[in-house]
Amino acid sequence: METKTENDNSLSLPMLADDCDKAEKGIGSDRLISNGKTSFLKTTFHGLNALSGVGILSTPYALSSGGWLSMILLLLIACVTFYTSLLIKRCMDFDPTITSYPDIGDRAFGTRGRILVSVFMNLELYMVATGFLILSGDNLHNLLPDVNFEFWGLQFGGKQSFVLIVALLILPTVLLKNMSILAYVSASAVLATLVIIGLIFWEATYDGIGFHKSGVVVNWGGIPTSFSLYAFCYCAHPVFPTLYTSMKNQNQFSKVMLVCFVFSTVTYASIAIMGYLMFGSDLESQITLNLQPEKFSSKLAIYTALINPIAKFWALIRNLDMS
Repeated sequence: METKTENDNSLSLPMLADDCDKAEKGIGSDRLISNGKTSFLKTTFHGLNALSGVGILSTPYALSSGGWLSMILLLLIACVTFYTSLLIKRCMDFDPTITSYPDIGDRAFGTRGRILVSVFMNLELYMVATGFLILSGDNLHNLLPDVNFEFWGLQFGGKQSFVLIVALLILPTVLLKNMSILAYVSASAVLATLVIIGLIFWEATYDGIGFHKSGVVVNWGGIPTSFSLYAFCYCAHPVFPTLYTSMKNQNQFSKVMLVCFVFSTVTYASIAIMGYLMFGSDLESQITLNLQPEKFSSKLAIYTALINPIAKFWALIRNLDMS
């Protein structure tokens, strides 16, 4: 849209649109047309699945790396990422043709912006998906260290074999497209998160580990590690446009984000504090690697931890497919 000044100079207003264009395209504070069918509760499960899950295994190590004061970073990152999730909603409210993260890059910086956002988003999703498979293989190998497989005369190590097995288990969830059905998969991941926290608390309270470590106030050398691991916990933004467009009532998206971020931050902080008090500076990169494999509660926690990457994988692949 262009306006004329007194000197007849054209002034470009790229973020404004004529009233008739708004009515025709549905641009404004609310989207006029919504094709989504997913309810508030199911979208909340999807958001919790995207935000909360695998990160709970690494937040204790992040806390042990940076010390108690690094918890401030967790809260700061949570607040910033929550605000940016609301900015995504505002972008999609203004322009209903936006359906993905690269679309936002295109509106902001043109074709170059779309390409740049697509490259970084796809790299992130590929690396996270690969990390999920490796994480699952490590946990299974920790439980079954002596397992090896032979196929057509070829020997496969335990970790490599478990990664392949998990990939095959994940495949059915990737083929599902209905967001309402996938909500049950996401709900299983949320339940798994709560079960893991409960089992780790059980191991500390009833299996002899206890909460006897004091930790350090701050370890400046480990702050970069803490920051990167905390940031990883909230790297679900490429999934948010998909959740928004799938909602039946998109005006409730802000409430969904608030519930998801509060729940995730509480669970991250809880398990980080428990893990640090249990193992102190001896924490491994995943808290499940510190558990006692011979204990039933530890085995159950490790097996339950496998549910999270399986439940999250569909969201990663779906966004890779859309981009």
